[in-house]
This record gives sequence, structure tokens and C-alpha cells, in this order.
Amino acid sequence: MAVFAFGADYSGKDVFDDFISNNCVGIGWTYNDNISGHNIIRSIKAGDIVYIKKCNVGSDITVRAIGIVTDYETKSISNVAKIARNVKWIYNDSFVIPNPKATDKNNVRSNSVYEEYNIENIKIFRVR
Repeated sequence: MAVFAFGADYSGKDVFDDFISNNCVGIGWTYNDNISGHNIIRSIKAGDIVYIKKCNVGSDITVRAIGIVTDYETKSISNVAKIARNVKWIYNDSFVIPNPKATDKNNVRSNSVYEEYNIENIKIFRVR
């Protein structure tokens, strides 16, 4: 079971509520604008953990919601995501993960989507 992080800031527009109400996570970029992001989303498996995060470069991670991917379908949702995955939201209280500056310099926290590899962060999501 892998853990993936998703941002919900589309150039200043917060789509967090759209993700929650549509039971999904995704990215707003087209395939040609973010090939890597689309490939990451396609690689996610049913049962993987996803979370919606808010994070600026060099800052702590604010986790806004945690969910479980429910199937292998990818879809497009108008005005929400060019590619999205279905999610069952299991936790929607915000909490902060401190920036582990000593062990994760220049990490990918400000990316639209990424797989979480920090073992301490992964442990947090597996117990919630």
C-alpha cells in the first residue's frame, strides 16, 4: 500500500471542497502539460492511501483530508480535474506534519501530486 499526496490549489483556486464532494483526487493539468502527474495517477492502485495537502516550498505540510482509492478507474471531472481517481474519504480533520528539513532537503512537497517516501510520514497515515 502506497501513500500519495495531492495539492488542491489550482493557481489560487482552492478545489479542496470539490475533491471532497466528488469523492476524488486529481490534477487540473492536461496530459501534455503534466505527463508525469498523469502517469503517477495512473500508477495508483485500489487500496492506496491518498491525502490532500497544503504546502509551500520549505514549509510544513498541512494535511487536510485522508482517503482510500476505491478502484482502478481514471476519469475527468469538469472544472475539478483533468484526471482523477475515486476515493472514500476516511479522515477530514486538518493536522500538520513538520518539515523534516534535516532528512528531506529540496523534496517534492510543493508538487501537484507525488508518492510519499518519507517513512515517518507514511507511518502517520497508516495509523489514522
